[in-house]
Amino acid sequence: MIVNEEVKVLLSQKQIHERIEQIAAQITQDYHGRSPICIGVLKGAFIFMADLVRKIDLPLRTDFLTVSSYGDTTKSSGIVRMLSDLSKPVEDEDLIIIEDIVDTGRTLHYLIENLRTRNPRSIRTCALLHKPELKEVDVQIDYIGFTIPNHFVIGYGLDAAQKYRNLDYIGYFPNPKPKTI
Repeated sequence: MIVNEEVKVLLSQKQIHERIEQIAAQITQDYHGRSPICIGVLKGAFIFMADLVRKIDLPLRTDFLTVSSYGDTTKSSGIVRMLSDLSKPVEDEDLIIIEDIVDTGRTLHYLIENLRTRNPRSIRTCALLHKPELKEVDVQIDYIGFTIPNHFVIGYGLDAAQKYRNLDYIGYFPNPKPKTI
């Protein structure tokens, strides 16, 4: 485990992996006999998605897209931008959007609406973390790892200015340092 004295552990590696196994079992059951496409939202979901898809017992496919609403800040700009798109068409496919975290709901809402225009057979959503306290847009999350309090979280793929993604747990800074001007 990578240790950083400034970071407080919110969810341990063990807790995360146990919950991923439960989600994977549910997805395997829900999609029995089908081959869904798991769509990872980069960069934050890459570690979660890698661990999740290895536990799903289906002949699934994967693809990725990149969106941004944060940049290098700790607060969403409220504007979602598509930075890179899927590599193949998804018409008549079963899609599972895999997100690291849903807080305002804007990004997930944007992705659902965007993918819906491509005529998939179905769209479901999966998020490792959910912060309902910050909800601005109502979105359906079909598979939720953990509901968490309103902390700016890092680790397990989540970052602060592109750092800390490699922590094998999810943590937060209990006493954020004020920014100097």
